[in-house]
Amino acid sequence: MARILFTMRYPVLIHDATKTAAFGVVVPDLPGCFSAGDTLDEAVEAAKEAAAAWIDAALDSGQPIPPPSSLEAARNLRGYKGWAVGVVDLEDSFFDDTVERINITLPRRILRRLDDIARSAGQSRSGLIARLTMASSREEPKPKTVRRADRQ
Repeated sequence: MARILFTMRYPVLIHDATKTAAFGVVVPDLPGCFSAGDTLDEAVEAAKEAAAAWIDAALDSGQPIPPPSSLEAARNLRGYKGWAVGVVDLEDSFFDDTVERINITLPRRILRRLDDIARSAGQSRSGLIARLTMASSREEPKPKTVRRADRQ
């Protein structure tokens, strides 16, 4: 059966770059979600990544995901006069917590270790893999935005 894909289009507000600062991008529907880039393309792509990370963190903590507002509503937000309006498209996979059965291949010695660790933790293989993945993703360093003036 073919899977129907959809996207959510979140408006973004874009501030022009200057000689000392990169393009700034805000995703107003996702509080605190912003990014930047040296080029407009980089800035919008970084905003898409920031929005995906915001949504992932919200889902992990059980928070609701705000629906996208209209472009007109974003354009009229107070404090963003003169900012350009754009969109980032987020694929449905960012919102999908559907359980999916997969088939993986591991050497038997690794599988034995996995089963031993899962058993001692009172978990299934799948549960252990999911827990370790979630713990690992929380430990990843956050990307650092560097202003043009800070670069050499």
